[in-house]
Amino acid sequence: MTLAPTLFRVPLVRWGWLILSACLYFLLGYNTVRSQFSVLIGLYLLLLWSYSLRIRPLLINELKDNEFRPKPDRFLFTAAVLFRLLLILAMPALSNDYARFIWDGKLLLSGINPFKYLPAELMAGGVAPSFTPNPALYQLLNSSNYYTVYPPLNQALFALAAGLSPASLQAVVIWLRVPILVAEIGSLWLLVQLLRRSGRNPNLALLYGLNPLVILELTGNVHFEAVMLFFVLLAIWFWQQYGNTSRGMALSAGALALAICTKLLPLILLPVIIARLGWRRGLTYSLITGGFVVLLFLPFFDLDMIRNMLTSIDLYFRMFEFNASIYYLIRSAGYWFTGYNVLSSIGLWLSVATTIVLLSIAFDQKYPPAVRVLWMLTVYFAMATTVHPWYITSLVMAAVFTATDRWQFRYPLLWSGLVWLSYSAYRQTPVREDNLLIIIEYGAVVVLLTLEVYRYNVALKRHAEAPVEI
Repeated sequence: MTLAPTLFRVPLVRWGWLILSACLYFLLGYNTVRSQFSVLIGLYLLLLWSYSLRIRPLLINELKDNEFRPKPDRFLFTAAVLFRLLLILAMPALSNDYARFIWDGKLLLSGINPFKYLPAELMAGGVAPSFTPNPALYQLLNSSNYYTVYPPLNQALFALAAGLSPASLQAVVIWLRVPILVAEIGSLWLLVQLLRRSGRNPNLALLYGLNPLVILELTGNVHFEAVMLFFVLLAIWFWQQYGNTSRGMALSAGALALAICTKLLPLILLPVIIARLGWRRGLTYSLITGGFVVLLFLPFFDLDMIRNMLTSIDLYFRMFEFNASIYYLIRSAGYWFTGYNVLSSIGLWLSVATTIVLLSIAFDQKYPPAVRVLWMLTVYFAMATTVHPWYITSLVMAAVFTATDRWQFRYPLLWSGLVWLSYSAYRQTPVREDNLLIIIEYGAVVVLLTLEVYRYNVALKRHAEAPVEI
């Protein structure tokens, strides 16, 4: 059956949904800036309503016959791709991180290690004669006094985009978006394959594929979590495709290394892998992954790179705070008892506490790996001092793998809607967060999370079995 005849048989109501959703994505992608919070949240709420219409059947367990295996909904998967393609020409309106991507790419093209210098040092001149800084691009940077923290694969993609269109800022943004689009399409295909292999409804991939936060933040605002998530899925697919063989381990570990060299977040998966495979195989897998990571970092390696990356990571935990939850509670208590902001003094302790909790979850064999990963990501972001909206896309992806014909964790989907409230901070200059909206965001998520974890544990005891594992 070809795609065209299938589309011609689509009910008119679905075409109406597609057109309405496309118009909303167009307005958010091309005609709205983050200072227009009322417009921003209004359009986003409409998109969430549109999203709910298509995923509601997946959330109310319409699949009741375990022998029935539905086919992927071609219309909806096509819509998921079209919504992303619609944003191909848009300049990112909600984040200016792309400016640092282009800056780093131009440095690499000039033969300069992007980990070596601060943008402010380069702008002052005298440290890298081969690089001519662009004042207009420099003005867009939100990190001129911080060393880059973007790993090698990101740097390569930045340089490729900057090299393909050196004279046009918009063209470079388009080239930055291309690997994200390719990765997103690849992720949808891999999700379908992995869900089918585990005997689940492949349309559960639409929980991620049609999610407005995922579409707007990754494709629309050019965040490379999309590439990271693709390589994580590819690592799982390689392992399942080739099994416990040297080839399967090498391909899977290589794909995971590429994910880590896009964003460092997938390092969180290694304890779960060790717990799943056992210490001998798990450590072997981790060492192979680490070897690939070292090889990818090698072209950039020197002592300055290590020192500067550690400096930036340390500053991240000590200097930045945005849309946090547990940290804000600790900060408020710190103000009450000490009279000053305790971020610089408790950042390290927060990291240590987070690591201990994450490891305890990772090695808790009571729960399947997908659930452990979801909860580890939840704890990680709950303990973080900064939670930008696009961070939650990883939770949405993880939630797909915890969904079965008996159970779904829905709190990541709720969070993906409520995290948009954090853009209220940009209504004024300087940025100022709205504490009431933060309380609404996290309060609703905590209530649903608590209820779902309780019900999930009750269900485990009742059925004496865990959901199908990925």
